[in-house]
Amino acid sequence: MDKMLYNKLSPEEEDIITGKATEAPFTGAYDKFFREGVYLCRRCDSSLYKSKDKFDSGCGWPSFDDEMRGAVVLSPDPDGERTEITCARCDAHLGHIFFGESYTAKDIRHCVNSLSLRFMPLDFTDGEKSEAYLAGGCFWCLEAVFEMLAGVSEVSSGYTGGLDEAPSYDKVSMGMTGHAETVKITYDPKIIPYHRLLQVFFSIHNPSTLNRQGNDIGTQYRSAVFYKIWRQRQEATLMIEDLEKQNLYGGPIVTEVRPLLKYYKAEEEHQDFFRKNPDQGYCQAVINPKINKLRKEWSDLLMSPNPTE
Repeated sequence: MDKMLYNKLSPEEEDIITGKATEAPFTGAYDKFFREGVYLCRRCDSSLYKSKDKFDSGCGWPSFDDEMRGAVVLSPDPDGERTEITCARCDAHLGHIFFGESYTAKDIRHCVNSLSLRFMPLDFTDGEKSEAYLAGGCFWCLEAVFEMLAGVSEVSSGYTGGLDEAPSYDKVSMGMTGHAETVKITYDPKIIPYHRLLQVFFSIHNPSTLNRQGNDIGTQYRSAVFYKIWRQRQEATLMIEDLEKQNLYGGPIVTEVRPLLKYYKAEEEHQDFFRKNPDQGYCQAVINPKINKLRKEWSDLLMSPNPTE
């Protein structure tokens, strides 16, 4: 993995992940944390540990008795006494592994720094808004389409996936930030499940063109699914695998599937752009065909034009 694609780290995270330091015991966010989900590498987002393998060892650091297949590398520590754990993808320092302590039936303890990890919950909690983050070309197009779906309460245009902490339309559109033009969709999964949002998403853009949708060219127009919960990642991955088997696009699907780190809402003039500018040339030439396709292929998902129906 190119180092330029690593997540930005705080000085404290850098000290542990690259400097191989150790956070103070009983201070980490995940020491006494047991929500269901998956733990990712904080530097490269690789999947490392499942919550079902986490246990309370009382040592002051998150403890696991197993890792996800191929996720970590074990190496003798320079002190000659311990065995270091590193991320198999980016070599980030995670912690150390110990054997023969009899904490669990597997008799293994991965002792990991919280600052080396990023937790991804399995699902949304009760009362938490369900949100989807999708990128597939110009965000004006996606926003106009998803606003028409029943069960979608809000759609906004914005930026995510890059390192720039102050993105603007001018910088993003020039490909200067690493961010993709992305829509945030707030939805009711009882009315429109996430996999239905994905079906619409993959039908209204071409996920086989790298960093391009039509005449919109650049990494800012790449195809991407930014998941907020692990279940979204699972559904997106399965759908991509299925679409590739069907070979619907004549080539491999290049859609990124990455965790959502931070979403930046775009400037007000880019919100509800199609509604405000239906006669604008781009809207007529690019957005209208997508809406027509939506009405033809996904009429059962559309919001009723009569709110009393």
